[in-house]
Amino acid sequence: MNDVQNRNDLELIVKKFYEKAIPDPVIGHFFTEVIPIDWDEHIQVVTNFWDSMIFGTSEYKNNPMSPHIHLNSLSKMQKHHFEKWLALWTATIHEHFEGDTAREVINRATSIARIMEFKMNP
Repeated sequence: MNDVQNRNDLELIVKKFYEKAIPDPVIGHFFTEVIPIDWDEHIQVVTNFWDSMIFGTSEYKNNPMSPHIHLNSLSKMQKHHFEKWLALWTATIHEHFEGDTAREVINRATSIARIMEFKMNP
């Protein structure tokens, strides 16, 4: 199995993650019922975010907290939601990649989940 090497790999992770998350009974409703999502655009925005985080590109120019704060105002995100998101994200990476960069993507996601959880539930 290869390590995460480029944007295409990150896009694969994002797409495969959403294949798990959308039907998930714990977090799926955030993606299907709470707000409408243009999936083509959303996949690109999330891939841009991870490309910036992992490979230092400047593709992502937004504030990642803003849409999540709005989402949280519509449907409260709780600890178990963040745990499920992280579990699905981590499983997706482990299914497709291994190596230092794959571990870095998981480590960054873990940090992001903890920060978002704290900010959503002070």
